[in-house]
Amino acid sequence: MLDVSVLYGGLEAPSTPHRYGRAITRIDPPPHQRMPVAGSAAERRPIVVWNITRTCNLKCIHCYTDSAADSYAGELTTGECRAVLEDLAAFEVPAVLFSGGEPMVRPDFFELAEYARGLGLHVVVSTNGTLIDRRAARRFRELKFAYVGVSLDSADPAVHDEFRGTKGAFERTVSGIRHCTEAGQKVGLRLTLTRRTCGDLPAIFEFLESHGIDRACFYHLVPSGRGRELAALELAEARRAVDTIFDSAKEMVERGRRVEILTVDNHCDGPHLYLRMLRENHPRARQVLDMLAWNGGARFSSGVGIANIDFLGEVHADQFSMFRSFGSVRRRRFSEIWSDTDDPIMAGLKDRLGLLKGRCGGCRFKAICGGSSRARAEIATGDPWAPDPACYMTDEEISGDPVVGPPAEDGT
Repeated sequence: MLDVSVLYGGLEAPSTPHRYGRAITRIDPPPHQRMPVAGSAAERRPIVVWNITRTCNLKCIHCYTDSAADSYAGELTTGECRAVLEDLAAFEVPAVLFSGGEPMVRPDFFELAEYARGLGLHVVVSTNGTLIDRRAARRFRELKFAYVGVSLDSADPAVHDEFRGTKGAFERTVSGIRHCTEAGQKVGLRLTLTRRTCGDLPAIFEFLESHGIDRACFYHLVPSGRGRELAALELAEARRAVDTIFDSAKEMVERGRRVEILTVDNHCDGPHLYLRMLRENHPRARQVLDMLAWNGGARFSSGVGIANIDFLGEVHADQFSMFRSFGSVRRRRFSEIWSDTDDPIMAGLKDRLGLLKGRCGGCRFKAICGGSSRARAEIATGDPWAPDPACYMTDEEISGDPVVGPPAEDGT
């Protein structure tokens, strides 16, 4: 996850110290939005993306869980979920992100959220927004959700409804966003970059402005679930889309708009931003390189700083890697599964640089990109250490001596 507004625009965000090991300027966010800061990125506990149900009221064409409005057997009970939350709190994870399916279809959704908050957990939700009425929005605010992430595929209702497989989904999602902003709840947009959505990026930024939205995450496609059926962007298209996001984020910050803009699931976005700042003689280019080096990109993401628990309680390196389980929370505590490196893939994810092959293995930005998405590489080739096929950097850009070496053990 690349925080464009922070790195390129110099905007401070509540998660900046957690993500980059330092603050740019001193801010004092509300306690429920603060995230703990580790001594080094390698020492971070994982943010846990938890698919608490597979059931969904929509049928999105890019759904990585292949969800529908069906009942699925074997999902964790309320009691089992409470036990998991207790373990996550004791393990001191920095945040729990409730996802699905559509998490709000679970009758005990707010009960679990309240229990998590009572344990002191930092809580986020990823939702399609169609079930957020005024009462739900107030409940998010009362429970002090750090933010509510709402999926929006386009500012064009027809395009969004096509992606969501449901006519009228756009209007219901926009109503959910409006209810959150009216309740004073921080809300963010989530959008997956595809050929249809990339042509709509300027309108998405206009939508952010007109609806008073605080955050937007632009996800590079990882072709899992129904997302396997979508054609990935050509590399040049992805690069142009990222540059559009960079341009728009910088322009908004320069106008004084405090909106967090992030790109997700393609860690070559970091080196690309750094090279762009060098070309522009940006005064903070060196600081950004240092922050990217501390963060480590994918090196300290899936399997280290990001984890997934699915609807059956299986533990995965991230939400796009459900093809491999490291164990079930029904049989072992999450904290035990996550700390166990007897599995060679789990061990490799926690120390991956020497395992990366091809372009990723020889890349001079390896220490700050970390080989990007191992799920995308394995889905494409069957090899978890193969090059990420979504890297849009040129051979000339990635060749040469390493830009930075691996961080020292103490994080300095």
